[in-house]
Amino acid sequence: MQPIAIGVLVSSDRAAAGVYPDRGGPAIEAYLTEVLTSPWHPVLRLVPDEQALIETTLIELVDMVGCPLILTTGGTGPAPRDVTPEATAAICGRMMPGFGEAMRTASLADVPTAILSRQTAGVRGSSLIINLPGKPAAIRTCLTAVFAAIPYCIDLIGGPRLETNPAVCRAFRPAL
Repeated sequence: MQPIAIGVLVSSDRAAAGVYPDRGGPAIEAYLTEVLTSPWHPVLRLVPDEQALIETTLIELVDMVGCPLILTTGGTGPAPRDVTPEATAAICGRMMPGFGEAMRTASLADVPTAILSRQTAGVRGSSLIINLPGKPAAIRTCLTAVFAAIPYCIDLIGGPRLETNPAVCRAFRPAL
């Protein structure tokens, strides 16, 4: 079986400019390494917080690279340059608001400012795009809250089958 390309898009003005190293992308990759048993490889993109560039990069990861799953980090807060949810909505055919609701609910157990986060998810073709916050601890909290539903969602939209390590996360698939 050929490894599945999974997109990791980091939206950060300062990390893209080299002001500081990105920590969100590595946090996503570490979580995926723990949870997935299917062969996969990351396709990393680091861009500044520019909506048009984020949209173009998401389209490339879906339409050209063929990533069935794209996890973004950064740009989900209320600041004027936080535009990742807008970019995601602009290129998706269907939005999946339940992902954002579940991630915010899980994050509220840790920090009261979780209500300021605008995480969301959407589907473009056979790809699921999920917007995550920028902090590594918040990324783990959010992925833990929603990952059990991700493999089945990808099944439903026509993507490849993702298998998980049940010791980390038991993927939910309805009994046939």
